[in-house]
Amino acid sequence: PPLAKGDEGGFYDSNFFLKSPLAPLFQRGVSKYPYCCLGPLKNDTFKKICYNFNMFKLINSFSVFLILLMSPTAAYSFLGCDEECSKCHSLNTAEVKNILTKIKNPDAKILKIQMSPVKGLWEVDVEDKGRKGLFYVDFSKQYIIRGPILDISGTIDKTKERVEELNKDRKVDRSRIPLKDALMLGDRYATKKVIIFTDPDCPFCGKLHKEIKKVVEKRKDIAFYIKLFPLTKLHPDSLWKSKTILCNKSLKFLEDNFDKKPIPKPACEAKEIAENIKLAESLGITGTPTTIMPDGSVHSGYLQADKLIEIVDSVKNKTGRKEGK
Repeated sequence: PPLAKGDEGGFYDSNFFLKSPLAPLFQRGVSKYPYCCLGPLKNDTFKKICYNFNMFKLINSFSVFLILLMSPTAAYSFLGCDEECSKCHSLNTAEVKNILTKIKNPDAKILKIQMSPVKGLWEVDVEDKGRKGLFYVDFSKQYIIRGPILDISGTIDKTKERVEELNKDRKVDRSRIPLKDALMLGDRYATKKVIIFTDPDCPFCGKLHKEIKKVVEKRKDIAFYIKLFPLTKLHPDSLWKSKTILCNKSLKFLEDNFDKKPIPKPACEAKEIAENIKLAESLGITGTPTTIMPDGSVHSGYLQADKLIEIVDSVKNKTGRKEGK
């Protein structure tokens, strides 16, 4: 209601009042009564907003409280989180096991649970069939993310960096890998033998193949043994193409396919391809290209020729001596 006579303790110009954070709450009243937000003044000589000074201070104090409460920093500091997400959010091993069961991977071993590079996501490091990897879980624990996190400032793949770190000491038992069905590139008497699992329809396998050809041109002591491992879910035609290449034991057919040239249909069953798929899975190899160094260390993805040579020269055999020395 309008102020009673004698209660005009404080007067505030309407423009000043409309700057108050609470002004939107009173816009309806102002539009109806242009001289007073709660009702028209009987004495229109004032033509100003009429509020008792003490009441105005109280309202303004409350508005400041609301602003602080709704600010981004208050979401942490007011509630005691202090911008440290782990104070208010958690993800334990039992919850991760439940998630792994739901995504039909209950046997995966949980290595570590930690905050991801992005606030709002947990990073879960796991090991499955000898291969280490990760996925992300949001704070609501309703969603998982398998894709990479990219740092825009430096276009750095933070997920790839982490996966490489997890797998830097990973090794496989090379004696489990038969080489009779492998295609060979290089000198058969080379002292340093590198094994590559490849898919004829994998574009990065084609890029790597060009690099290993550069390596054998530079180094006669390095040879590559190529195991055909078709990723049939990604490349349905890679199965029959692998069979064609193996039936003919033809490095040329593999290179023709990498160059998008046609190759014939298989002339044999090539049961070794199915055996290669089972072997790769048992070794924890899930993608191509995968390179296995002379010491059994595993490297996933494309590598340039000079980097390949550097890695091969740095590895040691089981006796502790550098390979080929």
